[in-house]
Order: sequence, then structure tokens, then C-alpha cells
Amino acid sequence: MTKKINSEVFDAANFLDNEEVIAEYINIALESDDPNDLLRALDTVARAKGMSKIAKETGLNRESLYKSLKEGKRPYFDTLQKVLGSLGIKFKVVPSVS
Repeated sequence: MTKKINSEVFDAANFLDNEEVIAEYINIALESDDPNDLLRALDTVARAKGMSKIAKETGLNRESLYKSLKEGKRPYFDTLQKVLGSLGIKFKVVPSVS
């Protein structure tokens, strides 16, 4: 007889509880050449903070926010800035290391 093990699916949103952790999570996504990695990371962080709260703070409706952060979408830069601002973080440009 096999014993059934109950386990939860890992969700990074459960561990994104402060701005430093969130910033590092987003920075890791930005290291990827795949723009979908950034969208997935922003979606995860927005879920951690609460989509309704982020929508209210950005002035976007919840449905638009979900659509903007969906994989394969190309959100406007100002949308990304609003989302990042509501998360307490911002983009920073640094010289690339060659």
C-alpha cells in the first residue's frame, strides 16, 4: 500500500513580503533575455501584494492589470512604472559589464 503525501504547490508570492526581496526577485527576472520572465515576476509580486490594491494604487482596473502582466503581452512602459511604483520599487539603469 502506498502512502499518499499531501503537499502544497510552491508559489513565490507567499515569500515576497518586503521591498528588498521584491526588488531582488524583479532584478533576477530582468537578467533573463526573455521578457516574459519579467511579466511573470511582476504578476507574482502583484499577487503577493494584492491585485486589487495594486489596481487601485495604479489607477488601472483589475482586469487590465491582469491582462497587462499576462505572459506574451507587451505592456506600456508607463504601466510598468505605475506597477513598480505601487510595489515600492523602480527601474534603475546601470552600465553593462562587457
